Amino acid sequence: MISLLSRYQQMVAAGELKPDEDQRRAVTQLDRLERDMERGGKPSLWSRFTRRRTEPVRGVYMWGGVGRGKSMLMDLAFEEIDVSPKRRVHFHEFMLEVHERLRIERGREKGDPIPPVAEAVASGACLLAFDEMVINNSADAMILSRLFGQLLDRGVTVVTTSNRAPRDLYKDGLNREHFLPFIDLVEQRLEVVCLNGPTDYRLERLGGMATWHVPNGPEATLRLSQAFFRLTDYPVEDRGNVPNEAIPVQGGRTLHVPKSLKGVAVFSFKRLCAEARGAPDYLAIARRYHTVILVGIPKLGPENRNEAARFVTLIDALYEHKVKLLAAADAEPGQLYTQGTGAFEFERTASRLMEMQSRDYLATGHGLEQLAA
Repeated sequence: MISLLSRYQQMVAAGELKPDEDQRRAVTQLDRLERDMERGGKPSLWSRFTRRRTEPVRGVYMWGGVGRGKSMLMDLAFEEIDVSPKRRVHFHEFMLEVHERLRIERGREKGDPIPPVAEAVASGACLLAFDEMVINNSADAMILSRLFGQLLDRGVTVVTTSNRAPRDLYKDGLNREHFLPFIDLVEQRLEVVCLNGPTDYRLERLGGMATWHVPNGPEATLRLSQAFFRLTDYPVEDRGNVPNEAIPVQGGRTLHVPKSLKGVAVFSFKRLCAEARGAPDYLAIARRYHTVILVGIPKLGPENRNEAARFVTLIDALYEHKVKLLAAADAEPGQLYTQGTGAFEFERTASRLMEMQSRDYLATGHGLEQLAA
């Protein structure tokens, strides 16, 4: 089996990736992590009795602007590193899971709930890969300050991506002083690597393609399909096997995503707005995906006011989390809803849809505009 670094070099040589010094530095650290983990990053026999694993392999924290290849490199490493058990999870999904585990432990009234939650997480992953770490509320900040250290003490190796440097996490947040030990821990026990090379690969892959296509039909569908395969590097010839998934929604539900790959999701307007859905569904999508492709948006008006109201809520969630929207519709944003009750209120949504097509918006990192609570 070739090393992670060798595979990266092969991808550059084949033209699949451009030479990028920041990416190479990150791959060098991930390659070191791969070798260290496969050599000795597994639980020891003694850990069965002490509930503590061997010292974890030093993890990697990759941060930088949108489209610099952080998630791509993490996925490459996760695929290549031959250890078990391992887990790759979006950071928001992980925190929802942690809050639910804590709720259950508190209900048992058996003392501090953090250690049993840490033990449960550690038992399911000696390698834990987080995508898009962002801290935007005091509850998450307080939990992470304690949970993270206990995971490392149990031998869990962490790889994570973020749009922010460790020192900028939860910046200006409420009671941030309680979060500072977490930042210290990250800087002490993970290799921090910056990826801020000159190329925004996500924008480059769109290659100046339009993000709003009118009207709905075969031509628009073809253009959006081409954008999907560019953004995900998925082989076009295997289009019939694009993965799908079910993502968690607040309240214990799940939402089926027909096509889901590398942070890009594909939906129909009918699935998202003609069915009974609400803000929790749209927030789950906005937190998990950096890009949403939406097809089949019709002209809107009082006759389909429920669908229009859901569409407004969807766009608000995507906009607030700086999700990129590629869409096919029967009209341009300013002409989607022009007559009848609700047309005036829809002007705000139309304005957002037009802004979401701008280069400045497309260059903004996913979730960067979320404010610390």
